[in-house]
Amino acid sequence: MQEPRPELPRRLSLVAETARALRQSIREGLWETQLPGERELCALLQVSRPTLRAALEELQREGRLEVSTRRRRLICDIASLPDHGTRPRLIAVISPRPLLAMPPSAAVMVDELRTALNRAGFELELIVNPASFSDHPDRSLEAIVARTAASAWIAYGSREPMQRWFLKRQLPCLVAGSCAAGIALPSIDLDYRATCRHAGGLLRAKGHRNITLCLPEGATGGEADSEAGFREALENKADPDARLSVIRHDGTAANLCVHLDRELRSDHRPTAILVARAVHVLTVVTHLQRRGIAIPGDISILSRDDELFLQHLTPTVARYTIAPSRFAIQLSRAARQLAETGSLPLRSTRLIPRYNPGETL
Repeated sequence: MQEPRPELPRRLSLVAETARALRQSIREGLWETQLPGERELCALLQVSRPTLRAALEELQREGRLEVSTRRRRLICDIASLPDHGTRPRLIAVISPRPLLAMPPSAAVMVDELRTALNRAGFELELIVNPASFSDHPDRSLEAIVARTAASAWIAYGSREPMQRWFLKRQLPCLVAGSCAAGIALPSIDLDYRATCRHAGGLLRAKGHRNITLCLPEGATGGEADSEAGFREALENKADPDARLSVIRHDGTAANLCVHLDRELRSDHRPTAILVARAVHVLTVVTHLQRRGIAIPGDISILSRDDELFLQHLTPTVARYTIAPSRFAIQLSRAARQLAETGSLPLRSTRLIPRYNPGETL
């Protein structure tokens, strides 16, 4: 006869799923008076010790377990306790790409968001569906909502069609990013307008008059705010010679290099470039070096965003930074309120990054 084994946790939200698997096994009487040791439980559930301990702490808070003087975890009388195993409270994040394909800071943010929501009794499900980010996402979004019983939705990196769909359906949705013009959904993002206004003023103060702003095509609200803030910094009647050009590239290195070469051949060759995305800083810096252009001797580089890999570039890149945990905390608070109440004030929360000086400026 095969020895009974506990149900394995699904890899959706590992701490919460481990807690759910433990509850189910206790209800089914797999262990009568106390749980096995941590090493045995880790092997049975196929999880790490930190994950197991976090799940056990959750069951202790619920009153399902108590710790004896000999550090054994005793099973309490659970007949009167609520059943948390039927359907957990779920918050769903819709993303165009999987976790491993996200920028490192975004992956860290999602991980910290998951941890914060787990502590509050929520599960986080990451739904990867590129079709939902197309110009016509209706069918894809309808299918996702039909099969996912989420109490709140987070749209990560969303564009106007997706935002308009959620607004029309009146589903509880929080935009992790900026909303398109005329979209009345709560959102949390960095204050790109203030950041780029500061960047423009900084470059002007250093004597730059021909400045290029490097943006990806298909601008989201954040990219539009970046351009608006940068133009505000350069619109100064006392300095009419300041000139801004905007590169809009398709995100590929080849296309960005074509635009850079065009700028370098122009009559108003830039002496400074503000690059919107950290990954594109790599393309800009290496392409300029390939052209024999010295940084910052011939041209200065400033990055609007930050990623860990920028710390390994030489010369060190001047950039704006914000801790992913800070963004995750704000997102977690808003998502929990949205899930619990079904609504949020229709306001935009904007976080100010910190300027980090570097050798490229």
